[in-house]
Amino acid sequence: MPSDAIPRPFRPAPPTSAALIDWPADFGQRFIITVDTEEEFDWQAPLAREGHATATIAALPDAHRRLREAGAELAYMVDWPVAASDAAAETLRAMAADQGAGIGTQLHPWVNPPFDEPLSEANSFPGNLPPALEAAKLDRLTALIADRIGVRPMAYRAGRYGIGPATFALLASRGYRLDSSMRARYDYSKAAGPDFTEIGSHAFRAGPDGAIVELPLTTVFTGRARRAGAALDRWLARLPHGRGVFARSGLLARVALTPEDMPVADAMEAVRIALGEGVAILNFAFHSPSVAPGHTPYVRDAADLRIFYDWWDRVLGLLAQRGARAIMLDGIVAAADAVLASREAAA
Repeated sequence: MPSDAIPRPFRPAPPTSAALIDWPADFGQRFIITVDTEEEFDWQAPLAREGHATATIAALPDAHRRLREAGAELAYMVDWPVAASDAAAETLRAMAADQGAGIGTQLHPWVNPPFDEPLSEANSFPGNLPPALEAAKLDRLTALIADRIGVRPMAYRAGRYGIGPATFALLASRGYRLDSSMRARYDYSKAAGPDFTEIGSHAFRAGPDGAIVELPLTTVFTGRARRAGAALDRWLARLPHGRGVFARSGLLARVALTPEDMPVADAMEAVRIALGEGVAILNFAFHSPSVAPGHTPYVRDAADLRIFYDWWDRVLGLLAQRGARAIMLDGIVAAADAVLASREAAA
């Protein structure tokens, strides 16, 4: 039985220049929305293995249609309770078949069998589990998604962004090609999770022989002191209210590309900076229960839902204005592979 002892935080090293992906000449700048597709739960309550509903999945087709009509492509990173629900799985199966929805995997260990680990915060990060148990949970979930939704997933996100030292090898050995678990510039080590403060927003190759395309969730430093970026942000994190003071003063803000608790003006400035700095793929994200009021802290009522969609309307409008085009998971992998194949052929 795995213990609930707190492990040493996993701190992936920043990619070398050789690991950064050199996209095709005509690739331009792209964006994708990756959705944490999960059950409803009380965000303030302790983790629980049972008692979770998936009613909000019924609201996804309308949200998907609306965002696609505005120019987006969406990939749904599906966890166990969603794939195990007859109604939720059928909704996603239809979306994949009829609406072009991408399907990936999201592993939440506390609701994903086999349950051979104690229920604890440390064990809620799948990369903290013994590799054999992490693999067993991944295998069960991959098979369930393929069976119930009809798509063999090739993209992965660890629940709570919780990759570990064995994760990339496990993914590569099972045919996964893309990971989107790294939340650039965020540190979860105080909760026994990984530390991504050295990871930027550019995609790179990872894992055995570079088999995995790592597509971090995009995070951008804005403000007059943004050139100091990660180093200044780490220092501010050690000060009481340091980040908040600097953000309100316009000196430095860490902006993740999500409508959840991220003001649209800040997000639009982050998009401008990311595109200006040559980030090839902007990776946006949100949690699926946010498309129905009352299930996340970010969309509590109908007014919040209107703000949620206004956020997307304005951000997607800016992306269109700047010439950034939507792309899907398989398109990302195909573009990365094309450059690699061309180099190998020329060698």
